[in-house]
Amino acid sequence: MFSFVLRRLASAVPTLFIVVTISFFLMRFAPGGPFNLERPLPPQTMANLMATYQLDKPIWTQYVTYITNAVTGDFGPSYIYKDNTVAELIGKGLPYSLELGFYALIVALVGGVLAGTVAALRQNSLLDFAIMSISTVGVTVPNFVVGPVLTLVFAIMLSWLPAGGWGDGSLRFLILPMIALALPQLAVFARLTRGSMIEALHTDHIRTARAYGLPARTVVITHAMRAAMLPVVSYLAPCAAALLTGSAVVETIFTIPESAATLCLAPSTAIIRWSWAQSS
Repeated sequence: MFSFVLRRLASAVPTLFIVVTISFFLMRFAPGGPFNLERPLPPQTMANLMATYQLDKPIWTQYVTYITNAVTGDFGPSYIYKDNTVAELIGKGLPYSLELGFYALIVALVGGVLAGTVAALRQNSLLDFAIMSISTVGVTVPNFVVGPVLTLVFAIMLSWLPAGGWGDGSLRFLILPMIALALPQLAVFARLTRGSMIEALHTDHIRTARAYGLPARTVVITHAMRAAMLPVVSYLAPCAAALLTGSAVVETIFTIPESAATLCLAPSTAIIRWSWAQSS
């Protein structure tokens, strides 16, 4: 199993290298640049900037520098926070993203599996249609729409939960951003579980287990659930990646962390600008 995981990770390296290379040259040949302003900079200032960011060197030299810095984790200084590097900003914002993403993954997995199982056991019933309708809404409505709606209802109208901020990190501060982040993935897990559970319940070994007189709970949990969980487990990796990358929007909406509301969004912005500066 471990060797299989290593082989899969190793096979992703060439793909990642090709994507990075194509992105670099596409950005390099695109018109414009990071220092192009409505009011042009003085020639001496522009020359100093080009030299500082090594943009006056040949394109292959820029490419080698770009790859070397990316591999070593050197993303350069932040364009937004002048006294911080991109790596420092990532170090400040990543713990919040990991904790929030972990809780959202648990909520999405448990809630989606339960909802999908109930819908499969009540196939074509009113409850099944209701769960699948809500799942469709959860998939189609983005979390930057869900977040403000949750804040309006539960924080402003009902005053049950805080509207934003990290506070002391307790659960009451995490409920709204956790739900906003987890809802789309919960809907996906529910749909996956429903489809695979319906298929599993109609297999021969499930009919045999029922013919032997096993309790319905044992048939569903012990036998059908094992087969139904295969698509769910396969989706865990892309779900975790989606939660981590999508958390920047949710963290910005709910001002997490409270002391620096945009720190979690700043690393991705700085990386994009760094790449633009390195390749333009």
